[in-house]
Amino acid sequence: MSDRLYPQRPLIGASVAVFRDGKVLLAARVNTEHAPIYSLPGGLVEIGETLEEAALRELKEEVGISARIIGFAGHVEVIDRDESGKIRRHFVVNAFAAEWVEGEPVTGPEAPFVQWADPHAIGGIAVTKGLGAILKRAANVVTSNPL
Repeated sequence: MSDRLYPQRPLIGASVAVFRDGKVLLAARVNTEHAPIYSLPGGLVEIGETLEEAALRELKEEVGISARIIGFAGHVEVIDRDESGKIRRHFVVNAFAAEWVEGEPVTGPEAPFVQWADPHAIGGIAVTKGLGAILKRAANVVTSNPL
């Protein structure tokens, strides 16, 4: 059984909303090939790693690009219970707003689909819970802190 299932305590994650030419990079989550569910690139924070370091590492590992973090965009809590009410998954994901630096996004085992999307009009694609609010805050962070 995965250590992410039925955890003893919440797991800490970090993700990043990367903006380039007014678009934000979205990546489909693993195991969603038949019905992609898009979110921000990200993953779990490793011991000794800051939230920002984790977000940038996961970005590079998942989709092969580099970015510069501009600011914090908020957090999302994911709490999933099984049929008996026991906590199956519990993540606290901290999201950052960033500007693209280099590289072109590539697909891989953790992100089978990637796309640049309008952060203000993501209708028509399935996204993770809370993504719309995070994208709105991230876009505001980027707009109020231009290079």
